[in-house]
Parts: sequence; C-alpha cells; structure tokens
Amino acid sequence: MQLVVLGLNHKTVSVEVRERFTISVDNINKGLRHLDNYNGISEAVILSTCNRTEIYAVVDDAEENLQDVKEFFFALAGSDDAKDEYFYYYVDKDCIKHLFAVASSLDSLIIGEGQILSQVKKAYSMAREAQATNTILNTLFHRAITTGKRVRTETRIAYNAVSVSYAAVQLALKIFGTLEHSNTLIYGAGQMAELTARNLMGKGAQKIYVANRHFDKAQELASKFGGEAVGFREALRKANDVDIVVTSTGAPHYVVKPWETQLFMSKRKGRPLVIIDIAVPRDVDPDVAEIKGVELYNIDDLEAVVEDNIKEREYEAYQAQKIIDEEVDSILERFQYLSCQPVMARLSTKAERIRRREVKRAMTKLGDLNETQIREIEHMSHMIVRKLLREPMIKLNSFAGTQQEDYYVNAVTKLFKIDILKERDE
Repeated sequence: MQLVVLGLNHKTVSVEVRERFTISVDNINKGLRHLDNYNGISEAVILSTCNRTEIYAVVDDAEENLQDVKEFFFALAGSDDAKDEYFYYYVDKDCIKHLFAVASSLDSLIIGEGQILSQVKKAYSMAREAQATNTILNTLFHRAITTGKRVRTETRIAYNAVSVSYAAVQLALKIFGTLEHSNTLIYGAGQMAELTARNLMGKGAQKIYVANRHFDKAQELASKFGGEAVGFREALRKANDVDIVVTSTGAPHYVVKPWETQLFMSKRKGRPLVIIDIAVPRDVDPDVAEIKGVELYNIDDLEAVVEDNIKEREYEAYQAQKIIDEEVDSILERFQYLSCQPVMARLSTKAERIRRREVKRAMTKLGDLNETQIREIEHMSHMIVRKLLREPMIKLNSFAGTQQEDYYVNAVTKLFKIDILKERDE
C-alpha cells in the first residue's frame, strides 16, 4: 500500500482553473461514502479550499491506481476538463511532506495564515465521519495537525499574520489611499465576510452593507459593525452608495453579472467602483471588468499585496521547515517499525469494504426498512467482522518486533492478498 496526494493549488493553476475543480461539501460526503466504487483506494481525505483541491489516499499501488484517483477526483468535482500539468501527484514521503507543509501554512497563499489548519481538521473530521479513513490516514492526519500546531507554537510564523480578507482590504487601501470616507457592500455572511468587515472597520471604513441569501445572517453580521443588511437580489441597488464591493459567498455560480453592473454604473455619473472577488468559485462574472468605471480584482490579484508578508516570514518558514522535516522522519520511523499495524489496517480495511458491499447488496433485496432495522443490520455486520478479526489481530500484534514478525506478516499478506505501506528511499 502507498500514500498519495493528487491536487492543484494557487501555485500551479489560476483561479479560473481552480474554480472548475472546487468540490462541494455535499459531493465530498457522497464521494467518501462511496469509496468502495473506486478500485485500489482504501482510505481517503478530501481537502477543498479557495486555494487548493487535494485528495489524500491510501492506494494499492501509486502508479497503477493513478487513473482511479483521477477518476475519483473528476467525479467529485464534476469536471474532467483537465490537463496533466494542472496537477501534482506526490507519493509516500513526498505526500507526507506536502501535507505537513499545508497544515503548517507553508504552502498557503499567505504564509502563516491560521485558517488552513482548521480546514485540514475539518477535512479529516468529515472523512472520519464517513468511515473513509483507517489506521494509516488516521495516524498521518493526527500527526499533520500536531505538526501544524507545533509550527504555530514554536515559531513566530503566525505573528501579526494576515489573511485573504486582510489582503483584500490592503488592496482597497492601496487603491484609495484611505477608507475613511468609503462605504462597502459585502456579499456573504460567513467567516471570511466577517473578517473582511472587521478589517474594513479597523481601517476606518464609514459604513458596511451586508447581502446574503439568508437575510437573518446578513442582519446578524451587519449588527456587529453597525452596518445595514440588504436583500440579496436588491443588493446592487445600494451600489450607488458604495465605493467598494467585496464578494465572498459559497455560490456555485456568478452572483454579480455584467448587465446588472452596467445598469447601476450608468447611475453613478462616472464614479468608479472597485470590486474585489475573494471567492472560489468566483462570484463576479469576469466580463464585469470590461465595464467602464469598474476595477475588478480576484483572489490571484492579492499575491502582490502579500509579497511583503512572505519576505517577513522567510526566516520563520525556515524554522518551520526544520520542524516539518523532524516530524516527517518521526512518522516514517513509526510506519517502518510498526510494520504489523499497516498490514492489520489493510486487513481491517479489506474486511470493512467487503462488509459494506455485502450490506449494501442485502439492503437492496430487503426492501423498505426502518431506521432501527438498518441500525441493527449495520451493528450486527460490524460485530461479525470485529469478532472474526479480533484473535488474528491480537496474535499478529504480539509478534511485532520479534524474529517471527516477518513470517506472520508475510503469511497474512499472502493469505488475504494484501500488502503494507513501505518507505521508499529511491
């Protein structure tokens, strides 16, 4: 078995490409719960943010199962319009190093930002709840989260750290010089929108309007900053009162369209409007940039703003990399010396995949069942698998680190046609 990660991020592709491969929470849950449909993939965690989409997986063979992982990726994203150069594919040690760098925010658009560690935790939690992880990814992600925490605690990489929302406000400052006489319309009422509002008010913004599909959420956010909630469909009518529009929704389609923008721009009597779109997928139709008087920026345009932040954190990033290298060596040693654990995990995973497949088949033949009956069937099948594997697992574990370890590991491997994760130095 091998560890792999297939993904793309802000370093490899533009926002136009990234938004095509953003995976929704619903699709992540559905995909993880139907992992059995993809050959060779025994465990998986999916990380999808505004700057990256990645699938971490345990596969039978990294080379042979690459196409299976790609098909899984494309099915979840709902798109296969991809070129090979869009993606990176890291195996075993390189996969571990990449994940630890991601969790430590060394691979972020803004080095030191704190949101990515929470996103890694959430991605892992979703995979655990969907029963898509086992010993190997559980071990890996626990250590990745620990590494991210160590980096933030033992270095100053997060000291005075900025965020995407902060960078968006800095961009507005760069354009206007001051925000003291500026009003802002914010699309969205989530965490990013709140951080944006907080940063805007901190820089002296005069008034904030908040538009959200759920009006009560818009009211809740607006009230925190003495702002005003506006209906989502009527939001652009407030554009005559604002100088800056910031969009940060989770909509899968454009919420700001050219014809609407053209209509209200004609009423502004030549006053320019700055629109900063920090959503992925994008909230603003790119054609809006062609309208006279509109300056449109997206998340990729923030790179120049955060360049100083990167320079300030180069030394801290060096210190963080030393921690990552130490943690990578440690977990590789654990995988190496706990050689019985991966084969036990593979045996358990294989049994679980068979259990789920057979239960699924049985359910289709049993007709309508109530929740209690379904739970009883699930519980019964779990207990059968657990009790069948209990004695072999205890016996196998008792030989770990002894002269008989290789004999029993090889016996289980051959009997059940499974393999174990091995560190590859080549």
